Amino acid sequence: MNSLKDRMPQDAQHDRPYRPTILIVDDTPDNIMLLSRLLKDKYHTKVATNGSTALQVAAATPDLDLILLDVMMLGMDGYETCRQLKANPATSDIPVIFLTAKNQIEDEAMGLSVGAVDYLGKPISPPILFARVSTHLTLRSARKLLQEHNENLERMVQQRTAQLLLMQEALILAMGAMAETRDRTLDGLSGNHIRRTQRYMRALAMKLRSHPRFAASLSDENIELMTKSAPLHDIGKVAIPDRILQKQGKLDPEEFEVMKLHAAYGRDTIMLAEKHLGGSNSFLMFAREIAHSHQEKWGGSGYPENLSGDAIPVSARLMAVADVYDALISRRVYKPPFSHAQSLEIMRQGRGTHFDPDVLDAFFAIEAEFAGIAREFADEDGHDAG
Repeated sequence: MNSLKDRMPQDAQHDRPYRPTILIVDDTPDNIMLLSRLLKDKYHTKVATNGSTALQVAAATPDLDLILLDVMMLGMDGYETCRQLKANPATSDIPVIFLTAKNQIEDEAMGLSVGAVDYLGKPISPPILFARVSTHLTLRSARKLLQEHNENLERMVQQRTAQLLLMQEALILAMGAMAETRDRTLDGLSGNHIRRTQRYMRALAMKLRSHPRFAASLSDENIELMTKSAPLHDIGKVAIPDRILQKQGKLDPEEFEVMKLHAAYGRDTIMLAEKHLGGSNSFLMFAREIAHSHQEKWGGSGYPENLSGDAIPVSARLMAVADVYDALISRRVYKPPFSHAQSLEIMRQGRGTHFDPDVLDAFFAIEAEFAGIAREFADEDGHDAG
């Protein structure tokens, strides 16, 4: 570990190592003169003749390294001065050494209890003074080095975490885009469908976060995780045969039954990831809920399990609105894009049957925001949000 001398900056004018600054607090001029004379060759010194002045000097000296504090002073005594120094965040970490003729055990206990690091009796022994000052300056230097090291580690952890989160988001988007690219019923293959549904999900969640039915589910953390997991809603389509997934026309009943399996396939894919990880986490839980249940309907006529009402996970209810809206405004091989107004009318008819009424009401309250998202992430000739 570097010494205090090694880590201090150089004096720009005299090209000498930085000298620590010590504040001497005593109401007896002779004591101040003695201490100043003893310390002047190795340290910068500042002086104060009472506790109030000491507090002001300490607060105004950001590079103050140590305080030598008398106990018995007129007005504010040393104990109270030390208490106030330790109570102020700007001065709390400056080590305080008491210098006093009060050398009973209870006096030392009092001094240490108010935050001092040491307690020296008067008359002062110069060798002991030098040794104690040097020790506590070295300890202060070591604490600063450790604090700087910890701050650097924290910055590195934050940077690494941010990089990992970016990688995670990129992989999620890539997996979602892979499913989207295979689905030839989506004419726009730029990945904008998953970008739009992500943002629809966030907008709905933010609108509903204060609603009594949803407040417990839509914390800041959960909204973030739901938004990040939204691109995986159709990951199960990767397992659907091309002859069905890419059919240029309406599916017959048997083909539709196969298509419906994508919800279970999506759930199974995410459960496999959970198994490899040795357990689930909040992100994978939301991804599994959305992939498995986003085709369920409020009235119980959806798939794959015919869930109804609150049995459908909140995340899946939000995705149901986001996914259907985007399907309506987007071009498909079996239909042209509907306008925003037409899409609203169609969705209104699903209130209480297809969609959770409160979620749909939130959608209508921010439908202009949905239209804006659709325009911002529009596919080329893929949909019409007008």
